[in-house]
Amino acid sequence: MPERCGVYPGTFDPVTNGHLDIIGRAARLVDRLVVGVAENIGKAPLFGLEERVELVREECDGIAARTGTRIDVVSFSTLLIGFARSVGAGMLIRGLRAVSDFDYEFQMAGMNYRLDHDIETVFLMASERHQFISSRFVKEIARLGGDVSSFVPKLTLERTIARVRNGKGDNDV
Repeated sequence: MPERCGVYPGTFDPVTNGHLDIIGRAARLVDRLVVGVAENIGKAPLFGLEERVELVREECDGIAARTGTRIDVVSFSTLLIGFARSVGAGMLIRGLRAVSDFDYEFQMAGMNYRLDHDIETVFLMASERHQFISSRFVKEIARLGGDVSSFVPKLTLERTIARVRNGKGDNDV
């Protein structure tokens, strides 16, 4: 039987508990999960690409061990469909938090299907306790001195707080 490979793409700036929830659930659906960390400089990330890859990789180690699924964390700066083809993926995994996510994701799924009929998009609803979490909110709350410890894993929390305390904002990286 051929290996089932899926891609879960995102900027992961920073990686949140919501992202990790989707990664853990997606890992149960595939033999190999590729977490694609998008360069996406248009979003002016808090963390550089290499550091985002490192954080996601470290946060996914436990999920891979727990599920027995191979999880690769790879950066990309190409069209998502091209990236998925390059890693041999047959599915794209997307997380949905709210109805507002659906419109954008629905359009993206349609475009991706037109670009490659052999790659399916699978939507996973965010778990109830993670539906409101977004990287954008985490960064904003952290910058304003709020407690983000329930939104991100420990290593990511430490790095986010250090980055914010050092005065690094979206435009400084």
